[in-house]
Amino acid sequence: MNSNLYRLLAEYPLETLLQTIPTGLFLVNPDKVIVYWNAEAERITGFSAAEAVGQQCSFLYGDPCYAECGLFSEITPKPDIGLTCSIQHKDGRTITLSKNVDLLRDNDGAIIGGIEAFVDISRLKELENSLRFAVEERTRELEVEKSGLWAVLDGMLDPAYICDANYRIFFANQAMLDIIGEVGEIGEKPCYQVIYQREQVCEDCPLKQVLQGHIVHQEKTLSEIERTYEVVHSPYPSAKNPTRKLGVSRDITERIETKRQLQQTNRELDAFVSTVSHDLRSPLTPLIGFAELLEERSDKQLDDIGRECITEIKKTAEKMKDLLDDLLSLSRVGQMKVPDRTIDATLIAEDILLELADKVLECQAKVEIKKLPEVKIPESLLADLFRNLLGNALKYAAKSNPCIEVSGRQFFDRIRFVVADHGPGIAAAEREEVFEPFKRGSSSKGSVGTGIGLATVAKIARVFDGNVWVEETPGGGATFIVDLPISKGK
Repeated sequence: MNSNLYRLLAEYPLETLLQTIPTGLFLVNPDKVIVYWNAEAERITGFSAAEAVGQQCSFLYGDPCYAECGLFSEITPKPDIGLTCSIQHKDGRTITLSKNVDLLRDNDGAIIGGIEAFVDISRLKELENSLRFAVEERTRELEVEKSGLWAVLDGMLDPAYICDANYRIFFANQAMLDIIGEVGEIGEKPCYQVIYQREQVCEDCPLKQVLQGHIVHQEKTLSEIERTYEVVHSPYPSAKNPTRKLGVSRDITERIETKRQLQQTNRELDAFVSTVSHDLRSPLTPLIGFAELLEERSDKQLDDIGRECITEIKKTAEKMKDLLDDLLSLSRVGQMKVPDRTIDATLIAEDILLELADKVLECQAKVEIKKLPEVKIPESLLADLFRNLLGNALKYAAKSNPCIEVSGRQFFDRIRFVVADHGPGIAAAEREEVFEPFKRGSSSKGSVGTGIGLATVAKIARVFDGNVWVEETPGGGATFIVDLPISKGK
């Protein structure tokens, strides 16, 4: 230490030091009479040095020291640090102190008095008590909430359970207990053992995602009871700070079986329609050919009625052939496999436009095809989709300067194709039924059509978990929208 600073401290009055420390301090003699009282002690207790010095320290009515003073107790070792007591302030209120006590001894070791140093922690104690009360109150509320949740879950017919971050189940409702067995297993084994009879965590376990605040949907099969469940895994008790996972299951075994049966029935119906359509279509080609031959060779021998009859035979046969072709397209929608790669929808749409070039020239239409997103759909079905939408747009486009726009847009997990015309449009009441087989809008009167084209578009969208609808084009006309997943198998 610097010699000048050491000399200064040595010469600095002890009284001045004791009066400036931010801690209450007083000294007592062996009779517990106060012999010294500093300024901070005055501020904390309200008693001046003149009022305190000469009195026994018991005048403060300290608890517990008023009943039994521990300063000179031989049982308690000294110094005694971090004690808590309360005393009576001069204004009558009780204040709480944190203090340290020690004995004062002379050079021979004899006790000549005691010293107490203290600080006021009354406000801290109030905050502590207030916080403790708030915590206890919130704990009671959480218990009530938990009991309410338990009651709700127990009343559910769907199996439900809650597990912690270590996969341990600490709650299962009665419906779940009916599946996994005795209550004794709850909390003793992890969920993958209790529910799925596995020795390791499931490969598709969603616990990590759920503890990050995500909701996860799964389809799980319990091989032991041969039942399949749709499971919704949710963060618990809150999405912000989850510590556990709530799993709620719904038995969908019958739904899956019904879906399988419906798919099988649809396949059989598609096969039936395909077979019948093919068998009925075969005789139409020679029928049309013979009618054309008869018209060519016997035209001079036929009167007007005969020629008109041949024309009607050809028209009816062509209409029948178109209908069967559309039915064949409709029937094959559910039979095609999903390709491994994405298909360039722009190229397909442009090819279909070339295929329909005669119709485009006939109605002098302007068709604009913008860049379209790629999609995983069989090329032939994508072609059918654009063939029907573009053919429909050309058929009902505006009579004067017809314009058709084909566009597409990709969202986060979906693709949307849009075909818009500026023709007469479709009445709002008819916009759903035009996608049903053989249903045509009132604006289609006088135009040739089978009523199968838009039904084929709807089935393509439906088979690939998509949707199709029609809206009014701004300024007039019909806008057909096909919404599909980016990549989805059947």
